[in-house]
Amino acid sequence: MKVILLGELRGKGGEGDVVDVAQGYAENFLFPNRMALAATPGNIKQLEERRHNIAKREEKRVSDAQATKAALEGKTVNIDVKVGEEGQLFGSVTNTMIADAVKTQLDVQIDRKRIEHTSIKVAGAHVVTVNLYREISAKLQLLVGDPSMVVEEAPVEETSEATEEVAEEATVETTEESAE
Repeated sequence: MKVILLGELRGKGGEGDVVDVAQGYAENFLFPNRMALAATPGNIKQLEERRHNIAKREEKRVSDAQATKAALEGKTVNIDVKVGEEGQLFGSVTNTMIADAVKTQLDVQIDRKRIEHTSIKVAGAHVVTVNLYREISAKLQLLVGDPSMVVEEAPVEETSEATEEVAEEATVETTEESAE
């Protein structure tokens, strides 16, 4: 079933796009939540009249996302959490904690749902991606742990690699201690 989207729908398109979706999805979710209209000839004609306004809004969203990317890209944010003896955290770093730290330290408001990362359970440097708008995203470095205890580390590309590196270091230290 062809529908006209009234706003951004992840994985489908943006405002004003005519997309093909399952009929049940359209009738049970999109129409009741006012996220789409049926793509009838009359609605398509109205869409063509509104294209200029939609293009203006899209341009503003893209420029806002670019400005936010410039404010976030390459910046470092400290997240102070309790850390155990071997660098393991008590709990994990959540998207909400990251969004709050960005707001207080960089004065940039981001939606916690736009932050992509696996749960961070090890102290140290981690890189997270913030999806700002469609294909526009920013990479942000996190220093997890007590700021006075955390030393500057080289940027780590993925959080899973950082976890593997810390696990390897802990294994090497454990084997060295047992050999003595």
